[in-house]
Amino acid sequence: MSTFLYKLAKSAYNKPWHYIVSWVAILGIVIAMIGINGMHSSPDMKIEGTEAQKVLDQLAEELPAASGGQGSVVFAAGEGESLNTPERLKAISEAVNKVYSYEYVINPAELAAQAAAAAQGDASGQAAQGDAASQAAQGDAAAQASQAQQAAAAAPYGPLIVDGVPVQGVMIDSAGSVALFQFQFTVSQMAVPSEVLDEIIDSLTAVEQNDAGVTVLPGDTLEAKSYTSASEAIGIVVAAVVLVITLGSVVAAGLPLLSALLGVGISVGGAYGISKFITMSDITPALALMVGLAVGIDYSLFIVNRQRRMILDEGLSAREAASRAVGTAGSAVFFAGLTVIIALCGMLVIGIAFLSTMALVAAASVLVNVLIALTLLPALLGLVGERIVSAKARAKNSQHTSKTKGHGFAHRWVKGLLKNRIVIIIGSIVLLGVAAIPVAQMNMGIPSSETANLDTTARQSYDAVAKGFGEGFNSPLIIVAETKNAGEQVAPETLGGVVQELQKYEDVALVTPMGMNQAGNLAIISLIPKSGPNDEATKDLVKALRDPASTIAQTYNLSVGVTGVTAVNIDMSEKLSEVFPLYVGIIVILSLIILLLVFRSIIVPVKATIGFVLSILATFGITTAVFQWGWLNSLFAFDTGGPLLSFMPIMVTGILYGLAMDYQVFLVSSMREAYVHGHQGEESVVHGYEQASRVVVAAAVIMVSVFAGFIFSHDIMIKQIGFALAVGILIDAFIVRMTLVPAFMAVFGNKAWWLPRWIDRILPNLDVEGDKLIAQLKAEEAKGGAVKAKVRYE
Repeated sequence: MSTFLYKLAKSAYNKPWHYIVSWVAILGIVIAMIGINGMHSSPDMKIEGTEAQKVLDQLAEELPAASGGQGSVVFAAGEGESLNTPERLKAISEAVNKVYSYEYVINPAELAAQAAAAAQGDASGQAAQGDAASQAAQGDAAAQASQAQQAAAAAPYGPLIVDGVPVQGVMIDSAGSVALFQFQFTVSQMAVPSEVLDEIIDSLTAVEQNDAGVTVLPGDTLEAKSYTSASEAIGIVVAAVVLVITLGSVVAAGLPLLSALLGVGISVGGAYGISKFITMSDITPALALMVGLAVGIDYSLFIVNRQRRMILDEGLSAREAASRAVGTAGSAVFFAGLTVIIALCGMLVIGIAFLSTMALVAAASVLVNVLIALTLLPALLGLVGERIVSAKARAKNSQHTSKTKGHGFAHRWVKGLLKNRIVIIIGSIVLLGVAAIPVAQMNMGIPSSETANLDTTARQSYDAVAKGFGEGFNSPLIIVAETKNAGEQVAPETLGGVVQELQKYEDVALVTPMGMNQAGNLAIISLIPKSGPNDEATKDLVKALRDPASTIAQTYNLSVGVTGVTAVNIDMSEKLSEVFPLYVGIIVILSLIILLLVFRSIIVPVKATIGFVLSILATFGITTAVFQWGWLNSLFAFDTGGPLLSFMPIMVTGILYGLAMDYQVFLVSSMREAYVHGHQGEESVVHGYEQASRVVVAAAVIMVSVFAGFIFSHDIMIKQIGFALAVGILIDAFIVRMTLVPAFMAVFGNKAWWLPRWIDRILPNLDVEGDKLIAQLKAEEAKGGAVKAKVRYE
């Protein structure tokens, strides 16, 4: 591997434009693909096979109009004012009826008519029942007004009445200050054209524009979401500063940034370029951008730093140093990147489609950045030439080497660690253990408007609904009741009995029949819980409704399914919680195998894996304390604590594992290199630490900075992922790798590299440290020197 990479880098250095033009051409192809296919992504994150998804799939087949997404909007009167004025009631009614006129919105009257038509018997009965359907949809004004008044008297809310007729889909609180309009799309919300959503919002906000006393608050499902913002640029700026300090040159610092930006441009752009043919969630490109920037900068930094050290310490030419840097540090980059890719692709075993797409896109981003670091970077170094190290840096290094070495900060730090190794090991484990305590109370879910910032429309809408109607109106459920016997229909009295039974559940606030399919064997019912979308009571209610032994299922011989956004989120969180231990098990096994191959040691892989488990538990503990308990929330620009993103632990574990192994490879391979070259025991630990610590610290600071830039994104999901990754790298790099690892290595000494002979014979020698390459080059230099001496002698 090292020899191959050495030759590849030399070719790129000698013919830089061949490689540069090739990568620019790839970028051009990606841009062309986006231009041809467009950019497509979906806010949906569904898990096939869950109960809620099965019901949605059934609805899509049996009654497509009822399987779409849900929308909501709040009309709120000013302080001390009421919506119950003729002008305001008329304006709200007109806006609602206009929304029902749009192609992608279900009109409840039409759905009721379809339900009545589905119950028809013979042809003569169809006309009569068609009239009944019309009456059911439009109703007798006086009778419905009377029923609405009775409902309002019995509850703190009721239908909005205009000219004696209830407005379909609109509830108003008893004080008359808040009205809630909930409606259903015929397709999923992401499939509704953006121009239709804009028209819906314009129609609704017209009420606000015509009457300054009314505030219109669209729910979050009607708002387009963006998962990237200008805050990410902060991380890039910090990374640039760290690169300049580490490499001592603006030119040298610019190369890793340029490489990383091109890498994410190709990988993220490529994902968008094929998005027409795959289902990609909105958050996927943001995740690929986050990971691609971090690894792209770090991998190029490792190689450029190694080249500069070879020029300054060994007196090599820039050409030879670049080739050797790619052959040695490039090998570590290759295996480090491979580790990240394997960790991400391990998510495919879980079998969740949207997670698999996220993992593959992120893995592709890492792969592209590895290839760029091994090919484009040496080409760029070829253009820069000897300018990669300035004359000032050469002079400074010359003065430094004339003085006594080994008394820098890294030397003093590692010596202190080794002197107090037992205290360091115990103290670090206790510290990480304490940080991990909140994990026991970690609650996973999908962050909703409930936890949005107070100044957002989504949060204001949620709070207005909760205050006027109760938390449950923010978490509506859809009940699907289907007859168990083929050919049997849901009779009207059966449906009425089901509605009455549903109303008896303790956590149920409101039950409303919505309609039936054409066959008449499947009824749809809207159910509003009393509890909120992330409350345990709502989860318990969903489980109780699905129970095949429930009174409804047994008494009426029905199969009862529960779906809706809230039910989907509950199922997703439970499913991801179930598969998380499986994924951690996969990661642990992969860790042991890969590190065994790289380091040819038993102790090093076990130690590295234990360290990773400690760091990931501490990471999730701190993330729970901040985002669930709300600790230091103002520092991280959010107002309310809430559940952790359900797929965040799996995604963060995969990414952190790969990145943690990066530092493990670069740090410990340096110690092994020192050991192979004759340094024994603690001396190999000290020497390897001195050689690698500076660049590992710089790489960690860069990665933390890039991830931290996403913490201040306005989207809570990106905010949580960015925070967990930043904290995870901070813990793993500085506490585990830079503190625990050298302490543990010193405890075991030379025994850390012990490997049974039978395993040693089986394992391939990957030569990550590049020993074979260096030996080959020295042999060639010696042979060349002998030939020259012979020629001079003759």
